[in-house]
Amino acid sequence: MATQQKRQALASVAITLFALIPLLGIAWALGISDMLGINLYNEQVLASAIALALPATFLSFSNGEKFSTWRVPLDVTLGLLGFLSATYIAINYPRVISELYTRPADLFVCSTIIVVVCLEATRRVAGLPLALVVFFFLLFGLVGHLIPGDLQGRQTDFDLLMAYLAGDSNSMLGMPLSVTINIIIAFILFGVILEKTGGGSYFTNLSLSLLGKYTGGGAKIAITASALFGSISGSAVANVASTGVVTIPMMRKTGYKPEQAAAIEGVASTGGQLAPPVMGAAAFLMAEALQIPYQEVVIAALIPASLYFISLYLQTDLLARRDGIRPVAKEDIPVFGNIFFGGLHYLTAFIILIVALFAFRFPPGESALFSSAFLLIVQFFPGIGRKEHRISSFSGIVDLLSTAGKTCATIIVICASAGIIIGVLNISTLGFALTLSLLELTGQNLATLLIMSAALSIILGMGMPTVGVYVLLGTLVAPAIVEAGTTLMGAHLFVLYFGMMSMITPPVAIAAFSAAAIAGTRPMLTAGKTVLLAWTAYVIPFLFVVSPPLLLEGSALEVTEAVTMSILGIALVSVGSVGYYFGKLSLLMRIIISAMGAGCLLGVLYPMLGIIMGTTSIALLVFLGMRGKRSNSASQTT
Repeated sequence: MATQQKRQALASVAITLFALIPLLGIAWALGISDMLGINLYNEQVLASAIALALPATFLSFSNGEKFSTWRVPLDVTLGLLGFLSATYIAINYPRVISELYTRPADLFVCSTIIVVVCLEATRRVAGLPLALVVFFFLLFGLVGHLIPGDLQGRQTDFDLLMAYLAGDSNSMLGMPLSVTINIIIAFILFGVILEKTGGGSYFTNLSLSLLGKYTGGGAKIAITASALFGSISGSAVANVASTGVVTIPMMRKTGYKPEQAAAIEGVASTGGQLAPPVMGAAAFLMAEALQIPYQEVVIAALIPASLYFISLYLQTDLLARRDGIRPVAKEDIPVFGNIFFGGLHYLTAFIILIVALFAFRFPPGESALFSSAFLLIVQFFPGIGRKEHRISSFSGIVDLLSTAGKTCATIIVICASAGIIIGVLNISTLGFALTLSLLELTGQNLATLLIMSAALSIILGMGMPTVGVYVLLGTLVAPAIVEAGTTLMGAHLFVLYFGMMSMITPPVAIAAFSAAAIAGTRPMLTAGKTVLLAWTAYVIPFLFVVSPPLLLEGSALEVTEAVTMSILGIALVSVGSVGYYFGKLSLLMRIIISAMGAGCLLGVLYPMLGIIMGTTSIALLVFLGMRGKRSNSASQTT
């Protein structure tokens, strides 16, 4: 009985702390402190967020579900130490920043506690690999001056290092955490409100009403729903969990094999993190890191994301035709008009978001809050939404805030740890040395550098949410690609794409494994299928990083040529990989078509090759299409 009461009490504390995190973000985004005449440093708010996130993390992400007699005191102690130390930094920040390099004892103690506790919190929310990466950089900050060669770092005393990491605006209280508090929290809240008011099921049903009657409709529904909802979810795994429970059974019912259904959902959900306008919240971090308007990031990401989903759509359509996959049963397809108008307020919320961002150029955080407020208000209008989806009671509001806060706490902890890495790179000069080392290791050969960077991005991105993936890779890997002569935008999108591919690339393909669990199939088999379906995401980044027209940088003619060659190449390789085009293709024909597709993709870089391959391939496709139609007509006549 006492253990149960203890569990309930700790759960209540965790829920309260989680709920306070989005409230803090909302208040700061709306400038409530300025309205009240309270002048605060941005860093004071960031430290307050850490103070809330650390204890909430330890009370929620324990090393097991059981509250044993020794685990509870450990979790509470770590959470309390983190809370008190971060709160002390927040309250005393004006003094902290002025005395940081004099190394006062109180700052040293609080900073050391924050760094150590944050490291353990990172292990719990993101896994041991990321915690080990952060620990390695911490260790380098202490002993890096002893390492011979190009990677030798600047000597830094332990007390100064700790104070710098926890108190300087170029470390834990830096850009990643600032963007999280100012922008990302608002979008996470918008996503949670959208889901809890029925938006997730609305987009799935809307896709069903539009695409269910077509061949392979189940897969096309999964792609569309995951692209729409995944952009704001901030996690490929969360996207799989929210849409996959509906789409995977639907695909299986229409004839897809379990591993095919799981793979399609895994690839679509991962692609949602790459889809504008939100891109799993990475777009805002990228804009801040590159010091450019957010709108430029969205525009640049538009064509690569479109190519990703065009490829997935083509492959699922060809698979359905090859394997005789049925459309969704008519009785299971809702009437489009009923669905569309019944949830028009969800689309209106997105329209408000887009108009606020692009037409009125409001700050992203405020734009997301406007859309959230619209959804919360309009749900009470007569005839709008279902009663079970209304958030009206106090408990419902607390549940909404705590759900959003739990996701925010994870991101806050990861961004704080990323800040530790950034801080060590700055104070030890390791960042510059890493860039030079990568360039020297690859002989400054761009192709070799890109291949190595892609592999590093997949390895370092394993198991992390989208925001964590980008912060880590944008700091460690992207600078070397830029130094090799690419554009800033191309380099940062390159590492984001390959970082997200860690979600579906073995051995730690957590999005694929989550989809496999829903489908009830073997995880590694599903992961293999996802890699084959997502082949575009492993190829297109190599093209856009050296061909700016694919990022809409260049003349209209250059952009048109690059996009045309890319779409044709994707279509050809998709036909070759599936082995179907108006009928099943022989192995030789599949190889020929795939080779032509590769030639068209290379045509993005070598226009003359593209013209030759494009013309030849179109003639071949016309011939195969006519032959396939004649064969089908003859079989029907017989």
